[in-house]
Amino acid sequence: MKPAFGPALEAIKEAKRIIIHRHTRPDGDAYGSQIGLFHLIKDNFPQKEVYMVGDTNERLSFMLHALSMDDIPDSFYTNALAIILDTSAPTLISDDRWRLAGKTLRFDHHIFMGRIANIEVIDQSFESCCGIIALFAKSCKLKVGDGAATALFTGIVTDSGRFRYDSTNSRTFMLASFLMKSNIDTASIYKALYTNELYSVKLKAKFTLRIKTTKHNVAYTYTTKEELEEDNLDAPTAARAFVNVMGDIEGIEIWVAFAEDENGVACELRSSDCNINPIAVKYGGGGHAKASGATVNSQSLAMDMLRELDALAALSQNDDRKEE
Repeated sequence: MKPAFGPALEAIKEAKRIIIHRHTRPDGDAYGSQIGLFHLIKDNFPQKEVYMVGDTNERLSFMLHALSMDDIPDSFYTNALAIILDTSAPTLISDDRWRLAGKTLRFDHHIFMGRIANIEVIDQSFESCCGIIALFAKSCKLKVGDGAATALFTGIVTDSGRFRYDSTNSRTFMLASFLMKSNIDTASIYKALYTNELYSVKLKAKFTLRIKTTKHNVAYTYTTKEELEEDNLDAPTAARAFVNVMGDIEGIEIWVAFAEDENGVACELRSSDCNINPIAVKYGGGGHAKASGATVNSQSLAMDMLRELDALAALSQNDDRKEE
């Protein structure tokens, strides 16, 4: 079933000024949906004022090309449409001035945690928010230029794990094919995303040596503030960049990366089978059933989370034995 795109399209058509938000600490899907929607609106409605706001991610700066985040005054929100992308909770939205807008619209693929916008287009069956935006363009017969197609394709690639995650389905490939009708340089995208400097490879090796397991085989790493400073990394980047190093270890069904800095402990939770999202939500985070994140205030709370993940793993293992 397709999401209901009619009200979203009408809101965009009616707005003279549009300001596009997404979650803080943007990943490829957050950037891709924001940049892709920016191009999509400008390609189809060139007379409209369209702005992008929020923090940045230097690692993914190649996605912006000649664009940048806009520095706009509060007054711009008067009678404007604020579009919120790839965000499940208000606290995660980069730049909270979206509340000043005349009307709000949200596109998201995370587990629904409560209404945020006047118009909501939410479907957690999608592998990415970029996928929802791509289907929005296709369903509404909008022109998709090279800039929009490239950004949306990149976001689909990153949030599907290069089409490996089990959220990937026939619709994912259909939308990727739809976008590739435009002029997309896939070789450049993959090179920018996955080519690593020797320094990064050595960091990953160092991180791998920190892997430990709990009693019920939850794999985890805990990177201290001092270790991060030594490697010149911030906590969210470290946790997100290295969590999936543990994802292909035999016998591991739940894994988590902890990394601490002055802002707290960044926690990236992953699973191949169990729903770890309720645990992330309990600790102030959110995301998906098998991929969620949170930030807690202390190592003690991070270890409490780990104990809950271990209990979840134990419960899953007991269920598996009963089925046998």
